[in-house]
Amino acid sequence: MQIDELWPGGPRFIQREPVFKLGTDAVLLAHFTNTARMTRGVDLGCGAGILPVLLTARSPELAMDCVDILPEAVALTAENAALNGLTEVIGPLEADIRGLKGLLQAGAYDLVVSNPPYFPVGGGKRAAGNLADARDEALCTLDALCGAAGYLLRWGGRCSIVHRPERLAELFAAMQSAGIEPKRLRPVTLTAGAKPSLILVEGKRGANPGLVFEPSLILQDAAGNESEELRQIYHRDN
Repeated sequence: MQIDELWPGGPRFIQREPVFKLGTDAVLLAHFTNTARMTRGVDLGCGAGILPVLLTARSPELAMDCVDILPEAVALTAENAALNGLTEVIGPLEADIRGLKGLLQAGAYDLVVSNPPYFPVGGGKRAAGNLADARDEALCTLDALCGAAGYLLRWGGRCSIVHRPERLAELFAAMQSAGIEPKRLRPVTLTAGAKPSLILVEGKRGANPGLVFEPSLILQDAAGNESEELRQIYHRDN
């Protein structure tokens, strides 16, 4: 068993196969996600529980349900919630996002977050075993993900997703089909002027059209060191 501390005195995470390990994309999505005045959220495809731990640790008024189809992921989310003293506000649930009706209440959530599979089936290197289901869309298409988010969100609730830039048009179409209007977009680039490697997107249930394109989140400076913003996100001392 491996336990990683995200920053000194910060959240700690148990990491164990076959659940995907702690990655920068989840940390960046948590930083991007606006939790102001939100009390009830849900993470679709929670993995090791990284997003709910980061979000509830930052926002004590927020409680998060955490859905994953892998029993190993649900168990690990529960362990990580306990490790960080967040058992009372994090509720893991083993379920398929395509079958949430009757399990979770429609329109009951202020916030939906997801770090979903990035690749269509056959569109990326196929991982081994259960990791394959977390890497590609065999069990979680963009339409299914956004459909579940649209079902769960209250009118005016928000949805935050991290994804690949080449899937942006598909993601926007899936969100709009589910009644979620894209409202905020932030590219993530390795260096200034580089092509985006990730996109951070926030949508709002039932909103009017109108997208804010935010400045890129740059990970490295010209010398190849961590950018100042990334250092702030990870609470690194100068």
